Amino acid sequence: MDDIQPLSKTKIKKQMNELQDLGLRLTQFASDTLRNAGLPETIIQAAADYRKITSNAALKRQAQYIGRLMREASEEEIDNINKYLAKIDGDNQQHNAQMKRIEIWRERLLADDSALTEYLNSHEHADSGEIRTLIRNARRESEHNKPPKSARALFKLLREYEES
Repeated sequence: MDDIQPLSKTKIKKQMNELQDLGLRLTQFASDTLRNAGLPETIIQAAADYRKITSNAALKRQAQYIGRLMREASEEEIDNINKYLAKIDGDNQQHNAQMKRIEIWRERLLADDSALTEYLNSHEHADSGEIRTLIRNARRESEHNKPPKSARALFKLLREYEES
C-alpha cells in the first residue's frame, strides 16, 4: 500500500503563502532585470503592475494574482527564481562586507598613522602619496568642522584599490 498522505490544508496554505511572498520579492526588481533572469512574461508584467498600484485593496488583489501565477509556474521556474534571488542576496552580502572592510580601513587610516604602513604592506599597488594627502586633508577638514570631502575621496580611492 502507498503510505503517501495528502497535504493538510494548513500545509497547502503555507506553500501558497510562500509562493506569494516569493512573487512579491520579485516586485522589487525592474522588468529588465526580471527578463534577464528568464522569468515568464506574465509574472514580469504582474510585478510591473504591482509597482504602479497605490490602492491598498488593489495591492492585495495584485499580490494574490502574483501568488496564483507563482502556483501555476513550473517547479523548474520556481527553482530558477530561487537561484536568482539567492545569487542576488549573496552578491549583496559580499558587497556589504567589502564596503564594511573599506570603511574600517578608512577609519583606521584617519585615526592612526601606523595603519598606513600596514595598509601599504597589504596593498602593494596603492599610491602612498595620494593616500597620505587625503588622510591629511580629511583630518584638517574634521578639525575645522568642514564637510568630509577628502574622507569620501579616501573611501573612493580605497574602494578602487580593493576592486583592482
